[in-house]
Amino acid sequence: MRILTFLHSFEPGGVERIALRLILRWRSQGVDAPLFMGRASGAMAAEFGDRLDYVMPAPPFPVGWCETLWMIATLPATIRRTRPDILFCAGNSYAVVVVAMKILLGRQCPPVVAKISNDLDRRDMIWPVRRIYHLWLRIQGRFIDHFVGMEGPMEAEIVAAIRPDPHAISIIPDPALSRGQIDRLRALPRPQRGKGCRFVSIGRLARQKNFPLMIRAFARGARPADTLTIYGEGRERPVLEALIAKLGLGGRIMLPGHVPDPASRLTDFDLFLLSSDYEGVPAVLLEALAAGLPVITTQSSRSIGAMMGDGKLACIVAVGDEAGFGTALGQADAIRQDDAASLRQARRFTIEDAADAYLVTFAATVHAPEAYGKIIALN
Repeated sequence: MRILTFLHSFEPGGVERIALRLILRWRSQGVDAPLFMGRASGAMAAEFGDRLDYVMPAPPFPVGWCETLWMIATLPATIRRTRPDILFCAGNSYAVVVVAMKILLGRQCPPVVAKISNDLDRRDMIWPVRRIYHLWLRIQGRFIDHFVGMEGPMEAEIVAAIRPDPHAISIIPDPALSRGQIDRLRALPRPQRGKGCRFVSIGRLARQKNFPLMIRAFARGARPADTLTIYGEGRERPVLEALIAKLGLGGRIMLPGHVPDPASRLTDFDLFLLSSDYEGVPAVLLEALAAGLPVITTQSSRSIGAMMGDGKLACIVAVGDEAGFGTALGQADAIRQDDAASLRQARRFTIEDAADAYLVTFAATVHAPEAYGKIIALN
């Protein structure tokens, strides 16, 4: 079976990182898993580029500003030439490419399996935009053959928002970790807490992550000896740097940028933070569980409760609740993690188990032609 995955670039992102890990795992198992890249730039190129060969049409000009249109224009030729058995859509942001492929290629387009990587409710949107977004989700349901959710509650979410057909949905726990990575994290020494709490977060510096809320909550609730380190890079860096300076927190909040394998640094800290407005199943929370860190997180998707043990493995606050987040930060000394329970949960989300489950899903999709092209009425 030939599985073609397509990604915009090596720019840091959870969707892209997990897709690249899956490809490496499939190839190590002897699976024919080609990779199409829109461009070769991005900080993860140093981490993955040398280990992965990929197809990339030579862009005649910088295409970062129009990367989706560039992919729509160039991917059909690769599909026709390589004739994959399945297209793997690694996350929600690539759905428009899939729909375009189905329209442009017609019957020449192979079946598509799409992972739902983000919250579908999107209560962060104003009502008219949210209504259009939900209509767009229904359109996706008409073109995409099979959907993968990353945690149990996502099945009902996909049925309600995209396609009311449970047979077209699989649940495969998000492959954020490897078994070896979990073992290595658990083996790392954990320093004792000092006078201050060392908070840490990982994520793209993008609006979705709402790092301004985290920074303001830190200013509101953290003690003078507490520090916050945010690993990641993105367009919001100038905004965050200005906010940190305005609040006089330059010596206490650090933005080191993108680092390879940031999970390996988690045991240097005391508590993990996530302040996102919306997520799917955030890989960074699973990495925090693997490292045994206590967690403060927003209720940024339907799956947060389930993945965090119904609140037993994290302090969960409402999305956008700066005061509640600040209060939680101020009570950091009282937050502890159940090591055994967090380890059991982390072990559900391994690349080894997920890669095999995806192969089963791909095979079932390819060998169920009666499911192709099923039209679901918009409502």
